[in-house]
Amino acid sequence: MTVPGKSVQDYIDEPPSWPDGTPAPSTPMTGMQWYIWALASAGKFFEGLVVFMTGVALPLMVQEFSLDALAKGTVGGMPLFGILIGAASLGNLADRYGRKMVFIVEMLLLVFALTLLVFSSSYLFLLAALFGVGLSLGGDYPAAHLIISESIPSSKRGRLVLSAFAFQALGALAGAAIGTLILMEINALAAWRWMYATAIAPAVIVALARFAVTESAPWLVSQGRIQEAERAAERLLRREPPYPGRVVLTAAPSPRNHEQASETGLLTLLSADHRRSTLLAAVPWFLQDLSTYGIGIFTPTILASELGTRAVHARNLADIIHSDLLAARGTACIDLLLLLGILLAIVLADRVGRIRLQIFGFLGCGLGLLLAALSLSCTGQPRLLLLFAGLMLFNLMTNLGPNAMTYLIAGEVFPTAIRGKGAGFAASAAKVGAVTTALLFPVLLAKWSVAAILAILITTSLLGALVTWLFRQETGGINLESVSSGEDR
Repeated sequence: MTVPGKSVQDYIDEPPSWPDGTPAPSTPMTGMQWYIWALASAGKFFEGLVVFMTGVALPLMVQEFSLDALAKGTVGGMPLFGILIGAASLGNLADRYGRKMVFIVEMLLLVFALTLLVFSSSYLFLLAALFGVGLSLGGDYPAAHLIISESIPSSKRGRLVLSAFAFQALGALAGAAIGTLILMEINALAAWRWMYATAIAPAVIVALARFAVTESAPWLVSQGRIQEAERAAERLLRREPPYPGRVVLTAAPSPRNHEQASETGLLTLLSADHRRSTLLAAVPWFLQDLSTYGIGIFTPTILASELGTRAVHARNLADIIHSDLLAARGTACIDLLLLLGILLAIVLADRVGRIRLQIFGFLGCGLGLLLAALSLSCTGQPRLLLLFAGLMLFNLMTNLGPNAMTYLIAGEVFPTAIRGKGAGFAASAAKVGAVTTALLFPVLLAKWSVAAILAILITTSLLGALVTWLFRQETGGINLESVSSGEDR
């Protein structure tokens, strides 16, 4: 008797039946599904840890390498520039050679780049190492999202992808905390090297563990490798008692999508079939990163300059480290709201919807930045309260809304054959915004007022809400295999 074929997602979404034939009330996660989720979460943790740790390490780098404002901005922006390149290039490789290959290579690259960073002996060496770090983290944007979303039940995709993304907030908090602890223990410029060194051993462990994950079965199907996809799906869904007994998959999806992906490359993202999805995935993410990375990386600098924690002219190394320590503690307190925001996003994404949360979050970010701007016209305790309230509200709303939702949406609005390309392109577009603010913030802080910069970022937040509404496509709970070219959702 021939078993009728089904799609990979049908098998993943199907609740198992127990030995007596009674169907389970839901689809439980298998051990392999949890294993994939945990290793993808680790990648997001390293991103938050390394990128946001730069804000704490930056004053010491500036002193050791005698950096001016432009060079300082280049150091802050180099990891983000690496992410920009890595997301697009490695995202494209994920469509060509598989999710698993990129999932492994990007973590091995992170280990190598962190090692170079710790032993950087010159400014150019430092920039090269930071670019390598960013390149690896950029590859994690499409790879981590896709390897999770193509391996788990549709009903749980939003919660699990965002719960993995939440580890970015944990990483940011850990980066600030580790920076603070090291500054307390090591009274030397070399303290910044020890900060990055703490990530090397954990990254090695994660890289080795990733060799054991299964390849994405939907990707294998999109390549026409049906038998390999069946074996991958069976390994992915292995559970006790065994269910399903045997996986029989339907043929590959429309060859038109596969042809587009292989022949036109990134240009297919701008075609009539995919333009709306590309604009929704890329433009709001670009606008969001303008403020998120600018505020995130330079929060210690803003706190130091606006709250009087930095002497006008640091007299010695002790002054620099003391000022950096005070700012790092303030940053850690503010970063707690990143964690709260992503926890709320996990709970609400599948209930409220991606689009509503993204619009609401953008508006909330604008309000938080407005409070921070208003604090600059105050003095004494009101100034302190308004500034902290504004930055904390901004962090809460950015992770409740655009920081989480842009990441989630970018991996859901494209067909399987070009999903890596689309998600990688959107992440790269976002990092154009991040690099822009990282490069310009030190210069603008030196030449403009903080209020003028905040006014610009308030405007970009409002634009993000508008663009999201104009190109809205709700993807909550949909079967990703149903996403086809030209289909309005």
